[in-house]
Amino acid sequence: MRSSPDVDHNPTDKKNRRVTVEEVDDEDTTSLTNNGRYFEPQPDAGWAQHKGETTFERYRREQHEESEEPWAPFENVEEWSLAQWLVKNLGQTQTDEFLKLPITQNRSNLPFHNNRSFLQRVDGLPHGPAWSCKKVSVHGNREGENGELLEEEVELWSRDPVECVKELIGNPSFKADMAYAPARAYSDAAGEHRVIDEMWTADWWAEKQKAFPDGATIAPIILASDKTSLSQFRGDKSAWPVYMSIGNIAKAKRRQASARATVLIGYLPAGKLDCFTHDARSLAGYWLFHHCMSLLLQPLIAAGNDGVDMVCADSWTRRVYPILAAYVADFPEQCLVSCCKENRCPKCLVGANERGEVLDSVMRDPESTKNILEKRKKGQHPPEFEENGLRAVYKPFWADMPHADIFLAFTPDLLHQIHKGVFKDHLVKWCVEIIGEEEVDARFKAIPDYPGLRHFKKGISTVKQWTGSEHKEMQRVIIGLLAGAVPSQVLVVARSILDFSYYAQLQMHTAESLEALQTALAGFHANKDVIKELGICDHFNIPKLHQLTHYVQSISLFGAADGFNTELPERLHIDFAKNSYRASNKRDYEEQMILWLQRQEAVFLHGRYLDWLSREPAGWTNSHSHSDSDSDSDSDSDLGSEEAAEVAIAATPTEKLGARHVLAKTPAHPHQSVRDIMVAHGATDFLPALHSFLRTHLPNNTLVPGVQDRFDVYRQVIIVTPSAPQVSEAPMRRRIRATPKKLASGWKSGSPARFDMALISVGPRTSHLRTLDGLRVGQVRAIFTIPRQFGEYPRALAYIELFTPFRAPDPSSQMRQVSRSTRQFRCNAVVIHVDDIVRPCHLIPKMGESVDLRLIGGNAYEAANDFYFNDFIDVEMFCASVTSI
Repeated sequence: MRSSPDVDHNPTDKKNRRVTVEEVDDEDTTSLTNNGRYFEPQPDAGWAQHKGETTFERYRREQHEESEEPWAPFENVEEWSLAQWLVKNLGQTQTDEFLKLPITQNRSNLPFHNNRSFLQRVDGLPHGPAWSCKKVSVHGNREGENGELLEEEVELWSRDPVECVKELIGNPSFKADMAYAPARAYSDAAGEHRVIDEMWTADWWAEKQKAFPDGATIAPIILASDKTSLSQFRGDKSAWPVYMSIGNIAKAKRRQASARATVLIGYLPAGKLDCFTHDARSLAGYWLFHHCMSLLLQPLIAAGNDGVDMVCADSWTRRVYPILAAYVADFPEQCLVSCCKENRCPKCLVGANERGEVLDSVMRDPESTKNILEKRKKGQHPPEFEENGLRAVYKPFWADMPHADIFLAFTPDLLHQIHKGVFKDHLVKWCVEIIGEEEVDARFKAIPDYPGLRHFKKGISTVKQWTGSEHKEMQRVIIGLLAGAVPSQVLVVARSILDFSYYAQLQMHTAESLEALQTALAGFHANKDVIKELGICDHFNIPKLHQLTHYVQSISLFGAADGFNTELPERLHIDFAKNSYRASNKRDYEEQMILWLQRQEAVFLHGRYLDWLSREPAGWTNSHSHSDSDSDSDSDSDLGSEEAAEVAIAATPTEKLGARHVLAKTPAHPHQSVRDIMVAHGATDFLPALHSFLRTHLPNNTLVPGVQDRFDVYRQVIIVTPSAPQVSEAPMRRRIRATPKKLASGWKSGSPARFDMALISVGPRTSHLRTLDGLRVGQVRAIFTIPRQFGEYPRALAYIELFTPFRAPDPSSQMRQVSRSTRQFRCNAVVIHVDDIVRPCHLIPKMGESVDLRLIGGNAYEAANDFYFNDFIDVEMFCASVTSI
């Protein structure tokens, strides 16, 4: 989808234009690319009125009028680069010390010589919407020593959300990632197979557009709030940030904390409210939260009703209506926002004791809820107040928000509801009780290595503090780990939860994936009673489990769940709360935090302005500006210098499909002897396998490989594949290692051998792993090139030990089974082209009821013969596996 209407900007023509299904060409890798999709645009939305002037364009004009350089108020680009570094990396004390160093003052000739004069220049940079502080008086119900009721005065720091919307929708940095109108997306030109990913491809926006005048542009407001602790080891300081983004910006861009497509619009009071008695304090907190949110969001009411002319990122002016669409929060915060008790669902009217059942409950209704609260305020006692589990908040902040349904607005929370909630707090706990802690630890120790997979070398019982990443790492191996150790029906329950988790993580949905999501949840409920029968739990009245029933509706309304995860607000806490607090003197810190954030924002915006200016036809070139490099470097510490420089191997058939196989420019082990390859790599049949390969691919060659030959051997191959819409917007890089054991030497520690499993192509295929058809598992023992005496052969080769073709999936785990393949009582080994390797894969040894101790210690691939093929090693593999079943 283009960032602006491409044909013309005439509203009259648009009203008469026939709606057609059309494919849009890709313009840029970071833009709203079509990814093979076709669009049916909504013609009565997002009309451009006239050309305008973005913030960057206005600032450029003002600089030209004042004859200023682009980096003003700094004198040159080097001075600006230093200012960027100082603001980003040093506190005020360190900055002052640096600027006062004799070497700085004597050699740099800077116009600022201390922190104060430096900050004066920083404060001369343009920044985002201004901050203001409102004092809020809170009248408690506790009496003081003088017999009078106690009062507290708290501070609400805020900035105009409408101005923040202007800043976001008009930022030229987001031009390629911006949409101004809804559109239905399809995977086929006939428009028969709809897909949903971005908010503008889902149902809410298209339906809401009907309530506005022709040509109106909706800015779907996405709010997030979460109270967080500021002091890590001492004190009880906390902050309550409120973040905002808009659904016009692509979710991939919104997820990038560094892009600042989600902005801070306020700090809510986070005090303890000691002026209230303990039993009244909770309700008082509800009142204060809603009162402050009303003050914070007040400007959105008029803007949502009447619209505001805004200059958008493409320099066209549109009539924009900012409407509250989505609210990202964890479960307690959702209950706070919806004015309901925490033993109830904030979205629907399911009974307090019925959340573990499959019920088609009525959704909460904003108008009905407001009426009930109004009756309660007047002293009446409507029965619905208790039936609906409401709290006595008589003026919710969302009561007057136009076109908003706060209950529908709560989006799926993958982090707290699935990863930390249903999976870790419940499924893992149930399984540990069934198997036993010691056996579970032993099974985790027996899981084979895989590039990028966390190996719980000591099990999981010793882990004291869990993160969302660790929960997801456990999900990647849990099904194969449980197979054989738990009753088959428990394994069905576990598989259903994992299926739901992986379907929910898809970045693009179809009718089939949404149906599969619902089927997975139904599978859990159909088999869950086995957990009660085993005496593991008494009930399933679990709030986070019930929340899963709303996922299909939320995704259909607002787009894929990855655009609304609470992981982003938690990441933003570091930049917008914790770091700003550390920069303060810890006393009256809120104002200091705001000033620090304003300066950080000013420097960030000016950097983006200079980046934008360098891309403009009449701009300037900044040789010092940094951009994200497409580096091929690897993070593993044991890879050595070989991976410092990589090169794509010579033209291969897979390049035509968009995949690249990348080797190091210099082999890690040049001129390796056949004996070393056979011993160090375990390539026992290297010579006969290579001989067979040469007969097929170099029939004119008369030389027979022997022990006298030497080969250049590589440690790994990196496979770069195009983006897969359901999995990632960016190209994917995966490593396959073939590294022998490395002994400890002096202060350098050794490393175990790593011979990764891979999927090998045995038939025609596409660039994306759509199914497992035509693929076979093999263990990569060596990656090498043919010496010149055999003739010029540009393609790299790999020595592979094959496994049997996939056998039927296990009935309970639905995981395919493979075993080591043999031929004449020896390993079935072959030499293949490296570019016939599709991608790495992962196998989990069959452990039975009790794990064999020989599997522990990183030797499972060598000690076991029978394996489960791991569908859950990543989302792409999961999609290919379930498609193939």
